[in-house]
Amino acid sequence: MLKRIDLTRDYQKHKEEYLKAIEAVCEETAFSGGKFADKFDEEFAAYCGMPYAVGVNNGTSALHCAMAALGIGAGDEVIVPANTYIATAWGVTYTGATPVFVDCTSDTWEIDPDKIEERITDKTKAILGVHLYGQPFEFNKVKAIADKYGLYVVEDCAQAHGALYEGKMVGSLGEMGCFSFYPGKNLYAFGEGGSITCSKKEHFDFMTTMKNQGCQVRYYHDMIGYNYRLEGLQGAVLSVSLKYLPRWTERRREIGRRYLTEITNPLFTMQAHPENTNPVFHLFVVTVKDADDLIAYMNDRGMECNKHYPVPCHLQKAYAHLGYREGDCPNAEYLAKHCVTLPLFPEMTEEEVSMVINACNAYTGK
Repeated sequence: MLKRIDLTRDYQKHKEEYLKAIEAVCEETAFSGGKFADKFDEEFAAYCGMPYAVGVNNGTSALHCAMAALGIGAGDEVIVPANTYIATAWGVTYTGATPVFVDCTSDTWEIDPDKIEERITDKTKAILGVHLYGQPFEFNKVKAIADKYGLYVVEDCAQAHGALYEGKMVGSLGEMGCFSFYPGKNLYAFGEGGSITCSKKEHFDFMTTMKNQGCQVRYYHDMIGYNYRLEGLQGAVLSVSLKYLPRWTERRREIGRRYLTEITNPLFTMQAHPENTNPVFHLFVVTVKDADDLIAYMNDRGMECNKHYPVPCHLQKAYAHLGYREGDCPNAEYLAKHCVTLPLFPEMTEEEVSMVINACNAYTGK
């Protein structure tokens, strides 16, 4: 069975290097934060072209820290795309603020700038855009709206490490960039991890304190804090992986381009990729009339596929109290019902890529 993503191939290829890095942490028992986590922060900030990166325990915490650092809290609202993983909205909710969901476009499947202004109120403080599936959202249009109303723009980069918007790295465009290193991400930890990139020292200092139990000096707590530290083991693993990220990114792009050009079945609709962007194909999502039928068809032929994501955020039970109904975000709802994610990871062979393409082109539906 060809998995949708197979992490064992990378581990086996770089096993000695990973284990050496883990052993170095164990030798110094630098497990919670410490020199290995700090080293990765410096490396990742440099990779993103930003002055600062704050390593945290996961991408959800990264979003929470970013919102808190901007002073967002109870009574505030933040614009969030309906078509994203739920953690994007959690980062807003954890501060006591309210996510206000906006539909995605029908082609890029990213937040629709034309739908944002109608959702802005005097409570709105920020727009949280997501570079979903590794495709950057239309930042300039979103930023123009934000500037008009005096709002922050925060990037959710959890699926887009290394993606480019008009030649600039995601995570360097808005007020802050929030990353996840969950296993399976383009840059991943051996467990959980996350980071926030920022350019302002006051934001860096706030988040560094917030993630460390509210401490700058041990046992002296200057604010209500959280235990969001990046583990030393994860920092060491991520430092190894970061060296290979450019190579992995290029391979993802090679596979993504093959899918885009060689899957010609008219039953498939694929994500649009505007010319001013260079995506990184974290996920390769297509839509078809019957998603479950395509998933079963591919599984029968030895290829694992799944859905990202079967329920849009505004229709999740957790947010039922906000009063959204079916039809409020029709593009996101259509995508949720018809999406299928194809296998794509850097270690796929050309033969495996061809196998996926040939199976997709032979699909006739029900």
